[in-house]
Amino acid sequence: MSRALLSHILHRPPLLLASRGGGRGGALPSRLRTLRLNCSVAEAAASGDEAPAPPARKKRVVSGVQPTGLVHLGNYLGAIKNWLSLQDLYETLFFIVDLHAITLPYEAPQLSKATRSTAAIYLACGIDSSKASIFVQSHVRAHVELMWLLSSSTPIGWLNRMIQFKEKSRKAGDENVGVALLTYPVLMASDILLYQSDLVPVGEDQTQHLELTREIAERVNNLYGGRKWKKMGGRGGSLFKVPEALIPPAGARVMSLTDGLSKMSKSAPSDQSRINLLDPKDVIMNKIKRCKTDSLPGLEFDNPERPECNNLLSIYQIITGKTKEEVVGECQNMNWGSFKTTLTDALIDHLQPIQIRYEEIMSDPGYLDDVLSEGAGKAAEIADITLNNVYQAMGFLRR
Repeated sequence: MSRALLSHILHRPPLLLASRGGGRGGALPSRLRTLRLNCSVAEAAASGDEAPAPPARKKRVVSGVQPTGLVHLGNYLGAIKNWLSLQDLYETLFFIVDLHAITLPYEAPQLSKATRSTAAIYLACGIDSSKASIFVQSHVRAHVELMWLLSSSTPIGWLNRMIQFKEKSRKAGDENVGVALLTYPVLMASDILLYQSDLVPVGEDQTQHLELTREIAERVNNLYGGRKWKKMGGRGGSLFKVPEALIPPAGARVMSLTDGLSKMSKSAPSDQSRINLLDPKDVIMNKIKRCKTDSLPGLEFDNPERPECNNLLSIYQIITGKTKEEVVGECQNMNWGSFKTTLTDALIDHLQPIQIRYEEIMSDPGYLDDVLSEGAGKAAEIADITLNNVYQAMGFLRR
């Protein structure tokens, strides 16, 4: 056992170790947990004090962004920016989902470059590698292995009903649609269940995928968990924790600059529809100047007849950290020209430090490699325990 793995196990909260026990993967952590608690009791007895209560286990959160296209404001406000507070509250794993990036035609030479760029953006936005595990999905091979095992228990009908598959396959055409586009929700389930995740940050349009993950977890738990797993030599109980959705109160769904009813997307044909995190000042200024608005007087939130107005105000609110009430008080009597200037200045001020830090990180490839390697190592320690338990419960010959 490596020193890094031993250190990781010794410092993992006792309750978490207990939940990962069983089988080959869980036996050693269970013994270490007992040793640690017994030592605490012995030391307390010697000093005449009561044994301290074990620390509460932090809930685990996992999330990721595809390295396709440029990371845009929707990715940032809907996901990455929210991660900054999550990393202080939870045990967090944030990864670049490069395996998901190949479900549609892509440029192979660009994949690794985009993956590194996305990782650098994570760090530039403030994700702290001392608090969160940052890694590349394909660097932890358990993701693909678990996906295959889960696929055997996932009914095809469950996948056929997925809305995003229907939409993307209709746009791409049958000849350009691979099997991976249909089955990638199973890989997404693997991404989540592999780490026994408690919470998954999702936008409102992604809740269907999380619900599928929950259904797969419950189905596999029923088919192979409990007494069936115990008879196979395991600890019994559930193989997977059934995760819950964590939906941010604002910014979870940032809309296009050209259509307030459509989500801001990397795949939209017009770059004018989005603000990319690395856009220079003049590009940001031009995009906001030309973005779609309406002809109604004043500015207001939550009017279904004014989706662009609500979207732009929401972006301003989140970028500035102000409350809705503060934004209304400041902007409700502005005309569009004044507000667009205010929004542009706020975006440039907010994104400029991120862009400067990004350039610093990209100029030091060794640092980035070390962060990703360390993150993948920590992730694999957790993933391998889950994967080994599933192999055991499903009856595979032990390696």
